[in-house]
Amino acid sequence: MANSLLVPAAQYLRMSTEHQHYSLENQSMAIQKYAESHGFIIAQTYSDAAKRGLVLRHREGLQQLLHDVVSGITAYRAVLVYDVSRWGRFQDTDESAHYEFLCKSGGVPVHYCAETFTNDGTLASLIMKTLKRTMAAEYSRELGIKVLAGQTRLAELGFKQGGVPGYGLRRMLVSADGRRKQRLEIGERKSIATDRVILVPGPSHEVEVVRDIYRMLVSERRTVYAIVCDLNRRGISYVGNSQWSYSAVRTVLMHPKYFGCNVFGQSSQRLCTPSEPRPKSEWVITQGAFEPVIDPVTFSQAQKILQGRTFNKSDLDLLNDLRSLLATEGKLTLGLIKNSPKTPSPSTYRHRFGGLRRAYELIGYGRNFELIDLRRKTQSLREELLMRIQTMFPDRVSIVQPGLKWRSQLKLTNGITVSVLIARKIRTSTNAERWRVDPVQRECRLITLLARLDGQNTCFKDLYIFPSIDRHSRFHLTPKDSWLRVGKRLAVLSHFYDAVNEVLNCRNVGSGD
Repeated sequence: MANSLLVPAAQYLRMSTEHQHYSLENQSMAIQKYAESHGFIIAQTYSDAAKRGLVLRHREGLQQLLHDVVSGITAYRAVLVYDVSRWGRFQDTDESAHYEFLCKSGGVPVHYCAETFTNDGTLASLIMKTLKRTMAAEYSRELGIKVLAGQTRLAELGFKQGGVPGYGLRRMLVSADGRRKQRLEIGERKSIATDRVILVPGPSHEVEVVRDIYRMLVSERRTVYAIVCDLNRRGISYVGNSQWSYSAVRTVLMHPKYFGCNVFGQSSQRLCTPSEPRPKSEWVITQGAFEPVIDPVTFSQAQKILQGRTFNKSDLDLLNDLRSLLATEGKLTLGLIKNSPKTPSPSTYRHRFGGLRRAYELIGYGRNFELIDLRRKTQSLREELLMRIQTMFPDRVSIVQPGLKWRSQLKLTNGITVSVLIARKIRTSTNAERWRVDPVQRECRLITLLARLDGQNTCFKDLYIFPSIDRHSRFHLTPKDSWLRVGKRLAVLSHFYDAVNEVLNCRNVGSGD
């Protein structure tokens, strides 16, 4: 048959990790034979390699196909698929039918090349197609049950079932009879189906850190926050050279794997549904599965300490702890609560009472929150100013954050970074006008946008562009401060981009560049 008489068609290919015999090459060959015998010519290919057919969001190939068909930009008039299961194993068969209907309504019908029925809309084909869709969905459900049963059995034998090992631990590849073969690095997987994985102690310096964490909790009675601060102060890195956090330390202190216990099934996520926690009675717990990093007695003591601090305490107990700390220190601050061994973490008070402010109110501690509220308002105004500038110059200015500890900054397309400082108005004993400026030391050499607030600190009074902030500590400005003449005042915010370049040129000339 001449090519001019053949109907252009697109082929859709999908291979899931658990069905390697449905290789993309095999599907393509079968589709090609179908095309030759039915008057089609393959004009375009969409594919999803190693993608499960349960949900659409993970399948970029099918998403692109549907987008092209609905948009009406296709150069083909049919879609060829190997069979119904390759189209998808959607748990709701109506979803599978919906995507096929989108193609059909766009004038691009779907053909299943390896099925025994013809997708022609007859009653028989509709019944068979619905049955096939149900069978495809049911296969995934049954397979999920079998896989979970297999994982549960292996977990009961003490083998780890996926997931990262955790700080201070590493994965060890072992044979089916338990003989150690090699340590698995990050990203490495076992290549032999009968091999298994266990956990072993990691590098000696990480093991010592884990034991030090337990010592600080059990012997020194430090809080989790205090341990976090100590580890970060000493420059000890967490996984991936990141800093320690509350959740990271708490995981080390609470996970049974650190005393050699294998735990499986703490949560459930079947068929791409959201993960849900499972009751502890359904967990698979295998004692003595791994070489312990922490002895069971120390681990048990740690659990009693952690539970005694928060879990078993009533709201009244938590408030009494705050009262005791107040009586001892004469004041309450976030830092004092974090580092006190006799009070729970600030997050506990936020969880129980909605915030420290409410807890303070309940114990009658009349701390003045005016400065805290003003600081939050100032931060909000700063972020608003950055957004206004970025919106005003969308192709020239972007908002960047150099690191986790750095504030947001403005970056121009020419590579120049601009620091943004907010100077809020303060009260003096003589009611004189003063604005307080708090330079950020690591930003002092950057071109700086300084925004002074009005008398109520609710909006901007004026804006200046400075070549840099030549001061490293807090200072104050008067209404007609001579230092302001170093900068360039912005009549309107729309002059920002030109003013930055003008100040930059002046700075370069002054430096002899």
